[in-house]
Order: sequence, then structure tokens, then C-alpha cells
Amino acid sequence: MTKYAIPYGRQSIEQDDINAVIETLQADFLTQGPKVKEFEDKFAAYIGAKYAVAVNNATSGLHIAVASMGLKKGERVITTPITFAASANCIRYNQGEVWLADIDKDTYLLSLESTKKLIESKPKGFFKGIIPVDFAGLPINLEGFRDLANKHNLWIIEDACHAPGGYFIDSKNKKQRCGNGKYADIGIFSFHPVKHIACGEGGMVTTNSKKVYEKLQLLRSHGITKNNMTQNDGNWYYEMQELGFNYRLTDIQSALGISQLAKNNKGVTQRNIIADNYKTAFRKKIKYQELPTNSYNAHHLFVIEVENRKGLYNFLRKNGIYAQIHYIPIHKLPYYKEIGYGSASLANAENYYDKCISLPMYPTLKNEEQNFVINKVLEFVNE
Repeated sequence: MTKYAIPYGRQSIEQDDINAVIETLQADFLTQGPKVKEFEDKFAAYIGAKYAVAVNNATSGLHIAVASMGLKKGERVITTPITFAASANCIRYNQGEVWLADIDKDTYLLSLESTKKLIESKPKGFFKGIIPVDFAGLPINLEGFRDLANKHNLWIIEDACHAPGGYFIDSKNKKQRCGNGKYADIGIFSFHPVKHIACGEGGMVTTNSKKVYEKLQLLRSHGITKNNMTQNDGNWYYEMQELGFNYRLTDIQSALGISQLAKNNKGVTQRNIIADNYKTAFRKKIKYQELPTNSYNAHHLFVIEVENRKGLYNFLRKNGIYAQIHYIPIHKLPYYKEIGYGSASLANAENYYDKCISLPMYPTLKNEEQNFVINKVLEFVNE
């Protein structure tokens, strides 16, 4: 029996995080209080966006992000096949149609070339938006996507759930943090326990548009507002202006998020040290996600490709290493197959899925644990 039990991801909760939650539990507000706005303001400042709206999870954030763009029934949006289902489901929640472009075979990100080819194969106005994903923490260079979107009057929602702290350098030599809204209309982040910032559950939507910000706030909380109150109205007065949702984050979770956010840069630095160790060990032996020039990977995941993926997965589990697969391509999921996506031809995505496996990646991964993972991977590959 192995002495290790090493997951692919793990939250890091320290005493200051616990203290922050206890302090809020002893305060006046457990939800809809001051900690939510404090978290929003601090997160927006960290990312470099004008506005942030806290939500109960990133899926809710994606849902209202697409809704805020005004997507109508039957309208079409492009996303990547290699992502968690929520990146596509948010289009379906809004009664839209999902269209998939292929990934780049080396970065595993949505291919600009494939997206351009898909858009240009249809009449102008056929598509309404694009949802690129900063997969595994690697920022997608949105500058080219913005140019493409502007040409075809499309909006962009950046799914940055894997990438708080990641960035790319644009053609003007400016650092563009994931989700900062420079090239996308909206950014989405996740605070699930295996992500960089753990709130138990939670998410954040960022934007630089005041109009979009106000729409997101409305949709997050039942479509209800008190903004139109007059002197003749009582303090109880409110208006439900449209059909919204209860997607609010609590003050308890926000307090934890504020504490976690303060440590994110340190965590991302450690993730990159771990990634460099993997790269040094695997260079010229095993393929891993390519890092484009002028990009800084936030490394939610460290993904490699091997020929006998299932064999390696089972071998690692026998040795107490709980690797994971990210992700089954969207068009191969039963729901999407049943509604007609099963015949989609996305060669790079399918080839990637046949070989991909995510190795342990989290800031508290110990050197001896990582060395054990590396040795076991090389042992299996060199058999």
C-alpha cells in the first residue's frame, strides 16, 4: 500500500482564512452585507477591471453573462470543445445554439484560425458571440479574437475560471490580465475549492461596461432593484424589472474569498515553480501544454499527453496519485450528441482527449510528492 494520496488539485485553507470566516459569522450580516462589495472591489482592482459582480458559482456567472449580451432563442455562439460543460451550457440556458471551433494542438486553447474559418464560412450575422477559455490557466491571446469579433460584430465572454493571475503581453507591449476586459466584454472566474481562490463555491463576473455591470447586478438578484425609489416611496419599496435569478454570494464566502485573494500571487508563483519542475523532468520525453511567448500561465492544471492514457491513469491511481482528465470534448457528451453534435469533426480536440491527463498541481504540493509523481510517470512511459 502506497504512503501517498495525492489529488490532482487541493484547496489551501490557513488560519487567517478561518479567522476571516469566524469574524464574519460573528458580524451582523451573513449575506447581502458589506463583505460582498468589498470582495467585488478588491477582485476588480486585482484583475484590472472597472466592475465585478460576485455570484454563487461560475456557472451562474456564465449564465447571466450570456443573458446580459442579449442572446435570443436560436442565436449562435462559438466556444471550444475542450472545456468544462458550463462554457457551452450557458449558451443553451439562454436558448442559443452552441457551435464549436477546434483547438490549437500545442496550447490546447481555442484556435483563432479555426474560429475565423468557421465564422467566414457563414453569412455575416450568423454568429452573435465567442466564448474563449483560458484553459488550464493559460491565457488565450484575445487581441486577435477582438479584431475578428469587431469585423463581424460579435461579443466576447472570456471564461477565465482557470486563470486569475495569468496574463499575456499584447502587441502594444501592455500586460493584459485575464478577465480585465481590455479585449473581452465580460470575464468569468470560479472559486471552487480546486481553483486558485477557494470560497467553497462561488464566482465573479468582471466587465468595464457600466451598462453590462448594472444588467448583471439585476440578473443576479431576481431582477429586483431599488434604484427607482422616489421620496414618496416607503423604505420597503422595490421593483422587479425582469425575470432574474437568485445567484448571490454570501458574506461568509466573500470573507474567505478576500483572504484567499490576498495570497493568489504567491500561489500562482508556486504553481509555476511546480510546472517548471514537471517541464524539466519531461522535456523531450513527454508532450505538455506549450507556453506561447509573452504569456504567463496561472496553472490551474498541468496537462501532459501520453499514448496509453488509460493505462497511465490506472497505474497512477494504484500508486496513490489521483490524476484527472480535462476534459471530455463537449460534442462527445451524451446530451450534446443527442441534440446533433456527435458528428462534429474536431480532429485536434479529439486527438488531445485521447492522450490528455492532468497531473497534481496545487501550491501545497510537496517536492517529495511531486518527485514521486514524476518518477511514476516516467516509469510507466519508459516501460
